[in-house]
Amino acid sequence: MALLDRLFKKMVESKASDLHISSNNVAKWRLHGDICDIEGEKINTPEDILFMLEEIMPEKNFYEFKDQNDTDFAYELEGYGRFRANAFSDRNGPGAVFRLIPTKIITAEDLDLPSSVLDLCFLSKGLVLVTGPTGSGKSTTLSAMVDYINRNRTEHIITIEDPIEFVHENKKCLINQREVKVHTKTFKSALKAALREDPDIVLVGEMRDLETVEIAIETAETGHLVFGTLHTSTAAGTVERIIQQFPSEKQAQIRQMLSGSLKGVISQNLLKTKDGNGRVAAMEILIGNSAIAAQIRDGKTHQIESTMQISGNQGMVLLNDALLTLVEKGKVDPAEAYKKSIDKADLLLKFKANMIPFIPDNEYSRKEDNGFSVKNKRDINFDDFGNSTGMLNRKRSLY
Repeated sequence: MALLDRLFKKMVESKASDLHISSNNVAKWRLHGDICDIEGEKINTPEDILFMLEEIMPEKNFYEFKDQNDTDFAYELEGYGRFRANAFSDRNGPGAVFRLIPTKIITAEDLDLPSSVLDLCFLSKGLVLVTGPTGSGKSTTLSAMVDYINRNRTEHIITIEDPIEFVHENKKCLINQREVKVHTKTFKSALKAALREDPDIVLVGEMRDLETVEIAIETAETGHLVFGTLHTSTAAGTVERIIQQFPSEKQAQIRQMLSGSLKGVISQNLLKTKDGNGRVAAMEILIGNSAIAAQIRDGKTHQIESTMQISGNQGMVLLNDALLTLVEKGKVDPAEAYKKSIDKADLLLKFKANMIPFIPDNEYSRKEDNGFSVKNKRDINFDDFGNSTGMLNRKRSLY
């Protein structure tokens, strides 16, 4: 048994999401969103780390690591799960981070995916993007959507991943999973090849470069359903980020292509649950209708948020509305929702309108500085602040 297997087993049993090992440090893990020391673990020397990595790392990755000082790979521990790994070097020596990929596919029903997201799984063509910061659960959501298709449609699905995370068995669909640097050189080359492999659906694990993005859009335009991920934080920001990647002389063409092919954007973030025993996703959902298409084509992406706000009957949801719903259902604390909000002033107004008592720490401190003495933040009335809060004038960042 590899030395790391013991930690992987503890990780699964403790429901930690990530394991961190680094030179001259005690092993740590991420538990319900927080980085914690693993009790009873000793400090690892650089030699310890290198030995542990060499035990589980594929040979080609070990040589890549020695040559380039970082590498990505996957490791499977039977009965416990797969682990997505990144090995790196820093000023202290070698280290690595392992993300747990459960053996059992987390289903759309497990995640309670909204009906508007499930509807995207029945499209015959178009581009669907799942976005969010690192560690926001993009891979889990995409995997659940692929599994839902696998159980409800008869299609040929090709996935291009680095590395393969969730392993899908054929149900109603034929699924070919390809790993970059193992089964193909790059995302770009695999995506080009996929067009000659009779696909119905193509999943691109990461749209890392301009050419991959362009090929993905073209693939969606030519009658295929394409799923991909980006590291953007909002739906409107995703559209703008895609367009701004291209040279100015090509942006009009990309706007035209994207306006016809973009069918949905799911921008998500993970929040700690109120009971402290897990995390839950807040999803901002854009559905590509005629109004959204026109705004993309005409370069009016700044209007997308307003369109989403009035299109709830079509399944569109803004992030703050998703956060508000989680708070109202008692799943997350208002402070956690506020922390994850991009437009914090707007969320405060929503809290006030829905009689949710909450004052952020910075506002609490400001009131005390101005002569207010309050024992409990929850005792403060929103009306104390009127409309003078400077935060109300902040513009919402698209990213």
